[in-house]
Amino acid sequence: MLAETICSAVSAAGLGVAAITAYRKRFLTATRIAAYALVPLGLVMTGAIDWVANALTFNPTVWIGFGILGLSWLLFSTVRAVERRRAGRGEVTGGKAGRAAAPAAPAASAPSLGAGRRSAPVKPQQATSSEDDFSDIEAILKKHGI
Repeated sequence: MLAETICSAVSAAGLGVAAITAYRKRFLTATRIAAYALVPLGLVMTGAIDWVANALTFNPTVWIGFGILGLSWLLFSTVRAVERRRAGRGEVTGGKAGRAAAPAAPAASAPSLGAGRRSAPVKPQQATSSEDDFSDIEAILKKHGI
């Protein structure tokens, strides 16, 4: 009974803050505050608060259930982490078919692991004739079928 009263008071206070925020012409913020303020009231009306208050107190079956859910979550996240690590190294689960279906990353996307020194900036070579300038453009247009 005390939990329901507290949740109702929190909802009423939140709706009051939302009304003041709306009065100040901040309607999106007021709507967000009202949405958060209605959550405790909704939990009380659905009976979730009663379930939490009664079921979690001294019922060992409920606590074992939460432990099993935690173990399940731990197993899922461990498998996901291992799959991500393998995918990062190029190993894909699923045998040879999985490796063949995996897209290969282009060599240019890999970061360089050089000594860390900066060399002098490379100056682009200037074309000797106007035909060299347009040959690249022609190649690109031919590649796209234009």
